[in-house]
Amino acid sequence: MMEDAAASPLTFDRLTPDGRTQAIARALAEEVPVAIEFNGIGYAVLMATPSDIGDLVLGFALAERLIGPGDAAFDVDTHRTDQGIVARATLPQDRTDALLERVRHRVSESSCGMCGIENLEQAIRPLPKVTAVSRADPAAIFRALGGLCDHQPLNAATGAAHAAAWVGADGAILLVREDVGRHNAFDKLIGAMARQGDRARADWDGGFALLSSRCSYELVEKAVLSQCPMLVTISAPTRLAATRAEAAGLPLVVLARGDALLLRGHRLLP
Repeated sequence: MMEDAAASPLTFDRLTPDGRTQAIARALAEEVPVAIEFNGIGYAVLMATPSDIGDLVLGFALAERLIGPGDAAFDVDTHRTDQGIVARATLPQDRTDALLERVRHRVSESSCGMCGIENLEQAIRPLPKVTAVSRADPAAIFRALGGLCDHQPLNAATGAAHAAAWVGADGAILLVREDVGRHNAFDKLIGAMARQGDRARADWDGGFALLSSRCSYELVEKAVLSQCPMLVTISAPTRLAATRAEAAGLPLVVLARGDALLLRGHRLLP
C-alpha cells in the first residue's frame, strides 16, 4: 500500500520586534484530499494526513456503520494522483444495502421538508449501548497524559497534528495514530486496532481512548461504535457530546491535564 510523507519542510522569514529577519525552515504537516470509494461508489472526500490511509478507511467505515465490529478487516488500495489520493475498498456482500442506503442520504439534494427532517435524523442516529468496561484508575489516566507527547512524532515536528491513542488499563500507551484532523486520527486508530484482532477490537482490553482534542459528538459516536469503554480528551466537550455519551453509557474524562481532570459517567473509575 502506498504511503506519502506525513510532513515536509518549508522556508519562512522569521521577523522579530527589533526589525531583524532570519530565514528558517519549518516542518509542516501534509494535508491532502483522500477520496474514498466503497464497492466502486464514490463515498466521501476527507482532508487528511497521507499516512496510515488503510487504517483511516477501515475506521471511517466502522464510524459510518457500513461495517460492524464483528466484520473482518478489509484491504484498501490507494492510488496517488495529482489532486490527492484515491482509496478503494470492497465491503462484504451483505453490507451492500447499508452502503447504498447511506449513499442515498449523503447525496440527497432535495429541498422538501420531509427530506430535510430525514437527513437530520441520519445526522443524529441512535447509538448502541457501550458494554465494555474500563479497568483504568485515575493514576492510569495521569500516566497516559504524561506519556502521550513521546508518541507524537508528527506533532513534535510540525505542531499541527492531533493524536488518538489506545491506552491500556495500567496507563501504558499501546498504539497511536496522528493526523491533522482529530476525526481522522481516531478513525486511523480504530482501524489499526481492528486489524489487530477481535480481542482488542471487542473490549479495548479494559483500557481507554485518549485524544489530543476537544470532545465533539462525532468523536463520542466513533468511541461508542467501536465499543470503547472510556473516552479521555485533552479539551472540553460540547453539551451534545456529553449527552450522547451519557445516553450510550460511555464514561467521559475531559479537560484532562497533568494537574486535574473532569469526570462524567458512573462506570468511569472502578
